[in-house]
Amino acid sequence: MRLHTKIRLLILFFMVALVLSGVTAFPVETELKWLLSHPSLVPSFAENWLQDVYAALQETNAKYPMLAYGYDWLAFAHIVIAMMFIGPLRDPIKNIWVIEWGMLSCIAVIPLAFIAGPIRQIPMFHILIDCSFGIIGIFPLWICRKWIKQLEADRMRF
Repeated sequence: MRLHTKIRLLILFFMVALVLSGVTAFPVETELKWLLSHPSLVPSFAENWLQDVYAALQETNAKYPMLAYGYDWLAFAHIVIAMMFIGPLRDPIKNIWVIEWGMLSCIAVIPLAFIAGPIRQIPMFHILIDCSFGIIGIFPLWICRKWIKQLEADRMRF
């Protein structure tokens, strides 16, 4: 497989992952209701907290539905961030900065989770889940950056 094709496929994978992780914010109350109705899928250490989150979402959405608009913007932000990667999809060498920006963004997830998580009373297991998005996300971007540098070097030879 050509290197340019591998780069494009990896960028597409990252874009799809971003969009999918974002759009799950739209139906969060419904998702939690479904998850909690299948207790075998919920680890015992997370059950009470997830029930509290569901109750808070249910009550808030009933009394103050406008607050769920924040989840809509969260989902939209994921979609817009994914769109940023159209540049490197088209011209990876010229737009390598987007890949590097994405890597920095992945790193920035970690301090945000460890600072804001405790302030918002998020349990450690969930802070670690949030951090995993940044840790896992950086790998395809790092590989992609490496391949783009290789593609650039190959083009310089000709």
